[in-house]
Amino acid sequence: MATCSLISTRFHSPSSSLFRSSTIKPTTTIHLSKTLHLHTPNLFLLRLPSPKLTIPLLPKLSIPKPLLLLCTSLALSFTLLVSNADSAAAFVVTSPRKLQSDELATVRLFQENTPSVVYITNLAVKQDAFTLDVLEVPQGSGSGFVWDKDGHIVTNYHVIRGASDLKVTLADQSTYDAKVVGFDQDKDVAVLRVEAPSDKLRPIPIGVSADLLVGQKVYAIGNPFGLDHTLTTGVISGLRREISSAATGRPIQDVIQTDAAINPGNSGGPLLDSSGNLIGINTAIYSPSGASSGVGFSIPVDTVNGIVDQLVKFGKVTRPILGIKFAPDQSVEQLGVSGVLVLDAPANGPAGKAGLQSTKRDSYGRLILGDIITSVNDKKVTNGSDLYRILDQCKVGEKVIVEVLRGDHKEKIPVILEPKPDES
Repeated sequence: MATCSLISTRFHSPSSSLFRSSTIKPTTTIHLSKTLHLHTPNLFLLRLPSPKLTIPLLPKLSIPKPLLLLCTSLALSFTLLVSNADSAAAFVVTSPRKLQSDELATVRLFQENTPSVVYITNLAVKQDAFTLDVLEVPQGSGSGFVWDKDGHIVTNYHVIRGASDLKVTLADQSTYDAKVVGFDQDKDVAVLRVEAPSDKLRPIPIGVSADLLVGQKVYAIGNPFGLDHTLTTGVISGLRREISSAATGRPIQDVIQTDAAINPGNSGGPLLDSSGNLIGINTAIYSPSGASSGVGFSIPVDTVNGIVDQLVKFGKVTRPILGIKFAPDQSVEQLGVSGVLVLDAPANGPAGKAGLQSTKRDSYGRLILGDIITSVNDKKVTNGSDLYRILDQCKVGEKVIVEVLRGDHKEKIPVILEPKPDES
């Protein structure tokens, strides 16, 4: 409710109160109170000096009370109008938008990290069926982020897969052609490079994912559905999850699960902690409909860091392999055994050189099972994921002891791991 403080007036006259007698002396001096306060919510505060008004009147006139009040009111109004405007301090107080401290922190985080997030367009060569003209048409899009001042951009491999040409749009809407520096299909990570001025490139702060906790806040920035930068928030729902690479099916360990909305187009964008540091790359969602269902997955930054370093330096990731093809886990389960069934062990591969046997058929067409790997370096292997997980902890050139079930007996075979062949 608006509050208005009344004007206090003091009348100096030999007679008593003005309102008790209709007869006043020839001169009446009216002193206004020092300050006139007019308060209304969020409007203005008007301060006026304390003027002294002297009203000459005719001697000993009998004036009706209503008329006297009217004259006094008119005199006061006139005084306010003719007062010196320069001495009046009038200002308008606007009510600012009030945000909570956590809201301010979120707004600041988005504003500070948006310049590091880019939009990636995947172009593919298509031939028109009628004119036979060869055209480049967008076949997909995704997000990425600036890794360093040299123009390296990090994203998911599935964002750039099958592209004949790539375009990267920075936060200021400038677009540049991008070249593929390297990629790791097994971990779904790719590195691009753009020839952009260094002053337009703002690397994202790199954090640590080893000390993350379930329940802490996370923030995902990306370009879903080709829109401008958007921010979604949530918490870490789970840690040390495992998903399969969309390209090779190889498991990706220690994945971060979050309920922050990750929609198509968010892939390759950063997942940030409350300090604005990178803790993961948004890579996948679990949803039958293809839209965000509150279950998203991000590759941890500790995994990404080592991969990006190798891709920037060597253009590829050196990862050890056994050099085998193995049967689906369901097929081995039907046999009533636990392990990895070797379907093929090429003679020029590490397993073939060591003497592992492949699955084959005899002259009558009967299936002869190959070796079934049950452990590596005394670590139990029950399925393909276990085998990959053990190999990820090994190095190229390392000798491992592979225990296999061959027929009705077990054998231990030493195998020297070799690097994965180059991929085009």
